[in-house]
Amino acid sequence: MNDRPLTPLLDQVNYPAELRTLKPEQLRQLADELRAETISAVGTTGGHLGSGLGVVELTTAIHYVFNTPQDKLVWDVGHQCYPHKILTGRRDRIRTLRQGGGLSGFTKRSESDYDPFGAAHSSTSISAALGFAIANKMQDRPGKGIAVIGDGAMSAGMAYEAMNNARDAGNRLVVILNDNDMSIAPPVGGLSAYLARLVSSREFMSLRDLAKRLARHLPRRLHNAAKKTDEYARGMAMGGTLFEELGFYYVGPIDGHNLDQLIPVLENVRDMADGPCLVHVVTQKGKGYAPAEAADDKYHGVQKFDVVTGTQVKAPPGPPSYTSVFAKALIAEAARDSTVCAITAAMPSGTGLDKFADAYPDRCFDVGIAEQHAVTFAAGLAAEGMRPFCAIYSTFLQRAYDQVVHDVAIQNLPVRFAMDRAGLVGADGSTHAGSFDITYLATLPNMVVMAAADEAELVHMVHTAACYDDGPIAVRYPRGNGTGAELPNVPQRLEIGKGRVVREGKKVAILSLGTRLEEALKAADALDARGLPTTVADLRFAKPLDEALIRRLLTTHEVCVTVEEGSIGGFGAHVLTLASDEGLIDAGLKLRTLRLPDKFQDQDKPEKQYADAGLDAEGIVATVLSALRHNSAGIDEAEAIA
Repeated sequence: MNDRPLTPLLDQVNYPAELRTLKPEQLRQLADELRAETISAVGTTGGHLGSGLGVVELTTAIHYVFNTPQDKLVWDVGHQCYPHKILTGRRDRIRTLRQGGGLSGFTKRSESDYDPFGAAHSSTSISAALGFAIANKMQDRPGKGIAVIGDGAMSAGMAYEAMNNARDAGNRLVVILNDNDMSIAPPVGGLSAYLARLVSSREFMSLRDLAKRLARHLPRRLHNAAKKTDEYARGMAMGGTLFEELGFYYVGPIDGHNLDQLIPVLENVRDMADGPCLVHVVTQKGKGYAPAEAADDKYHGVQKFDVVTGTQVKAPPGPPSYTSVFAKALIAEAARDSTVCAITAAMPSGTGLDKFADAYPDRCFDVGIAEQHAVTFAAGLAAEGMRPFCAIYSTFLQRAYDQVVHDVAIQNLPVRFAMDRAGLVGADGSTHAGSFDITYLATLPNMVVMAAADEAELVHMVHTAACYDDGPIAVRYPRGNGTGAELPNVPQRLEIGKGRVVREGKKVAILSLGTRLEEALKAADALDARGLPTTVADLRFAKPLDEALIRRLLTTHEVCVTVEEGSIGGFGAHVLTLASDEGLIDAGLKLRTLRLPDKFQDQDKPEKQYADAGLDAEGIVATVLSALRHNSAGIDEAEAIA
């Protein structure tokens, strides 16, 4: 028996071309080393772990069989791409994942030629891979489009829209269904593996083609019967009839962790001469790491952790998260009102609705990755007298904007939108930032848009939304913990469109919307210390505006600054429009709007992101002093103060 340690293989593989020089029997060792490297890296940085561990063998097999990057590999969502990044020239930077200036936690075109399509939202992979396949076909260039999509992402209609148009790609499109919840697959064993290899082989395909040609010469009735016999025989064995109806040649299910099964099947699929193919692969989230396998969430998203024990580094105790405050407030509303119900699009724990579902299972609906359906479903509930809360991350609500406009706003239906992760989100970067919701909602007639300044305000706004039946209403709040504000025992119903003055001054007015209020108050302290007494107002509503309060502040202060955690076109733009309509701009008003910059900000610590955007106290102070310098009446004073 040879007990000598194996020579490490991962050190020899920097790119897939080097991977393809290995012998098939070496791939098991490489996959084990790749899994260990992924665990070590995520232990250092935090991030998505379970999904990546589930596709280690699949990642290895795809890059071994297909000619990437000529063959375009598109990972759906992309949160499982860490092993892929290690094998495609980024191992030396893998411990910069999700850090400022480091690697993205998702696929990103600017990062590597092996990331042909950026992702982070779900169910886009088949459409993109189809685009690559058709483009290469039209230009008579080699190259396939390969989409790896999870069974959860297959719950979205966009995946089926793409499959319905896939025939034109011919054999250039390969879809790999990564079924990691056993939601589709029957038990995987030796028989299914044998059948998968058999039906993907050239010999079987040739026999099948011959049978089809012979069947064409039969009377129509017998021809149709022969066709159905072929489809249902394979469908009964492997469950592929649905995909066959969409025009795909179905192969599977096969064990996604068994390289001896994966490699020959993928090689057969690669060499197929017929149309698009769907390979059904069954995997296990967290595979190969005991703490992840044992965890309920399979270590889907983790903080830094000890690799040996799996113990995650806990953040020091602090105020409750906005998400948990929202959940408790909504549960309280449901206790008071039997018509209150909740809808989420595959994010029950992320939105806090898992807690709501525990309390009121019959009034909570997880519709899967289907934001469009979620919004119109909520509209139907509202039209029939229910009080639905549609809890969707700001970035994901973008996917249902047409439904928000046509199915909710135009019909003025009282759907309540709870938008978690509003503003910047740190390590998840631009794809998950809630940058645009103020702009895209406040532009709509009938819509009410609120932004909570702290967790106590969020409680009041949930109650306000529950009580509001005159049309659609939205409340936005950020990721992370609150400010430590004392939560009210009895929530207050806010007057729609009315803000509040938090502190009074005479020279400068800061008009804050949302959780920048804390920074606005710090800026006011700094300005007061410079001899510039400052008013700070929490406007609460981006729509409708508190016009009376805004008018008073604009006409009684020398400089006014709006502050929001959103893009151009939002709260500040509406204040500017009001000032213009009222003729205040012509009267020499010094009004500045602070907002997110006109760019997609990469991942970093949230406080660094906001500082870069000029939305911290220092940025607010700098904006006020700059405005004073441009005021001819106050130029000497401002320069002296600065």
